[in-house]
Amino acid sequence: MNPKIVSIDLTPIHVPFRKETREVMESGEGSLGMAIPSEEPWTGADFVICRITTSDGSIGVADVLLWLPEDGLLPENVINSVEKGFGKYFLGENPFNIRRIHDRLDRNVARNEIEKGLLENACYDLMGKIINRPACDLMGGKSVDRIPLAVLVPLTDLNTMVTYAKFFYNSGYKSFRYKLGSNIIEDVEISKTLREVFGPKVRLRVDYNQAYRPAEAVQAIKSIEPYDIDYAEQPVSKNDFLGMAYVQKRVDTPLMAHESFFSLNDFATLVELRAVGVLGINCGRPGGIINSLKAIDYAEQRGLGVVVHDQSLGISAAMLIHLVAAKYHSINHDTELFGHMMLEDDLIVKKLEFKKGMVKVPEGPGWGVQLDEEALEKYATGPTIFLE
Repeated sequence: MNPKIVSIDLTPIHVPFRKETREVMESGEGSLGMAIPSEEPWTGADFVICRITTSDGSIGVADVLLWLPEDGLLPENVINSVEKGFGKYFLGENPFNIRRIHDRLDRNVARNEIEKGLLENACYDLMGKIINRPACDLMGGKSVDRIPLAVLVPLTDLNTMVTYAKFFYNSGYKSFRYKLGSNIIEDVEISKTLREVFGPKVRLRVDYNQAYRPAEAVQAIKSIEPYDIDYAEQPVSKNDFLGMAYVQKRVDTPLMAHESFFSLNDFATLVELRAVGVLGINCGRPGGIINSLKAIDYAEQRGLGVVVHDQSLGISAAMLIHLVAAKYHSINHDTELFGHMMLEDDLIVKKLEFKKGMVKVPEGPGWGVQLDEEALEKYATGPTIFLE
């Protein structure tokens, strides 16, 4: 068996948010349901769908979510980078030589973790399909059949936040990430109320979306520490690594960098600065399965927490589920997967099995899901680019 990659297809798409998602976001902080300083309305999500085909007819699929306020990329940027610079490192290669491809990319192309990860992730789906095995078997094997999930509570009025939290709790969720950052008084009121409503039955984590300056962030986090917070996500500007370190040294709650973290080097720098206590991984960061496995192992050796989180389509959700299933005992925070709740379509034929705050690891080769070609055509915002 010596399959060769013969083509790469890239399609830009936009999937609107569900009506109820848009309504909640529009009624919340900054019309986004969070404190992130963005002026543009967010009514749906942009993605690039990547399909890699080998000489034996096997096809591997991956997708990546893009949002300008966080990663500074549009779908056409990603597609152009792959078309003009990255594709040549994959075409003609055996996908099972993914480590060699990965190393060549890193030697020849600086950064661009999102684009590298998109192609690499498609290769993992492809390898699983070629050998007729689940992709998690290529990462060490499956440790669990089902994965516990956390759920997102947007930043809006307190009564609405409590109503959503109660609904999710009654649906089986026992971990909540809720948005903060309007001001410290409201942060305390929200945190105090949620803890009083649920007591010790739930785990709480907060997301500030860069809302505060470092000194303010220290005050904000200290003010909610009596309510047993697992970790605080991105309290200061994404570019302020020293500010993150300033805050982490002055609070007991571990910090998690999201908007600050794109590469392995970003994470290592934050760790060495003692600026974080939790690593967050999603479909685009830190740039594919190989880097994700490295990052999880590094975090575990340093005694840091790990969370996998995204609001992705069904393809990347399945990928992240396989990653968590393989590294389950190294990941100590419940996984966040919100795409199926937020987006009007997840672009897979058979839906993932979400039930009682858990998700089942999909069965079948590769990611265990199939791209919905009709939905792909429906949501495409431009022509598919073919590389051969």
